Amino acid sequence: MSVMLLLAALVCGPADAAQPKSLALPQFGLIDAMRELSSEESRRETDRRLALVSAELARELEARGMHRVLKSSHEPLGCNGCEIDVAKALGAERVALCWVQKVSNLILNLNIEVRSVATGETVYAKSVDIRGNTDESWLRGVRRLVDNIEERNHHLR
Repeated sequence: MSVMLLLAALVCGPADAAQPKSLALPQFGLIDAMRELSSEESRRETDRRLALVSAELARELEARGMHRVLKSSHEPLGCNGCEIDVAKALGAERVALCWVQKVSNLILNLNIEVRSVATGETVYAKSVDIRGNTDESWLRGVRRLVDNIEERNHHLR
């Protein structure tokens, strides 16, 4: 009988193994006071990088089993709470606000704030600074952001 229980435990896994929480995840937003003065080419490059790090964030969170990502269409900044309603419509447990703050072409930071859909309260918030306005630096920044969340088990809250 104990062999049967052992086999069942191996096949089914631990009974208390937590499933990753679902997360409504929009594309990164941008805070850049100088954007209006940038060239059209520079704005397109920034928009492309926003999409690049958004896809990378979703990929990293899913691949590491930290969240079950649900793509969201809510505005990442300034929708005055609409993110909760959008997340509820998706059936998500959590909702993220993600943004890049561009201080200059040398100094940028990537930010994420994750809120409970049920309560609206912030579950965790993280930020990483990056140096350099390149695909490589933006991608490295998003991976470090996920590393920080994972190392501190914030996704399990």
